[in-house]
Amino acid sequence: MSDGLRLEQVKITRDGKPLLSIDTHVAPGEVLTVMGPSGVGKSTLLSAIIGTLSQEFALSGQIILNGRDLSGLPPDERCVGILFQDALLFPHLSVGANLAFGLAQGGTRAARRAKIDAGLAEVGLTGFASRDPATLSGGQRARVALMRMLLSEPHALLLDEPFSGLDAELRGQVRQLVFDHARARGLPVLLVTHDQADADAADGPVVTLK
Repeated sequence: MSDGLRLEQVKITRDGKPLLSIDTHVAPGEVLTVMGPSGVGKSTLLSAIIGTLSQEFALSGQIILNGRDLSGLPPDERCVGILFQDALLFPHLSVGANLAFGLAQGGTRAARRAKIDAGLAEVGLTGFASRDPATLSGGQRARVALMRMLLSEPHALLLDEPFSGLDAELRGQVRQLVFDHARARGLPVLLVTHDQADADAADGPVVTLK
């Protein structure tokens, strides 16, 4: 049985100086919000979880996902998805080709296309596979980025202020879409944000870094 994401006595130092310390558990389907001013290490914590921490930082403690210690594993073996403020779609690829990037290797072309079409339908973008990402609105780009990440079948989801570039109305819609899809899949979610409204919508525990 999966038990979510555990950060056990995780401490990060920078050039030998303490940056952050956190000990927490994010249950499957739960959204943990991490708040705090710029420079306290929120994004650095996400880098530690996905395995991209730069060499100026040192990490101690354990990062455990569904009972598996992620320490020492390369990013592509951690099964952790992440969404950033920028959707980071590949501009030279169609929407469908962007989504194909999230799929595991193998399978017939027809089967892969069926997964892409089903994913687009799930986020209300039926028929968008051939579209150029440059023609999409901000909300549509966010939906494509979400589904590309979900098609990679992650076991946890990290959110690095992915809603902050959207206007207020769209922000609420996309935020709810992300939370609903993550909860439906039983994914533990760790959200980094400056916005109290994000934390309120997450309706979960809040950790404030200082």
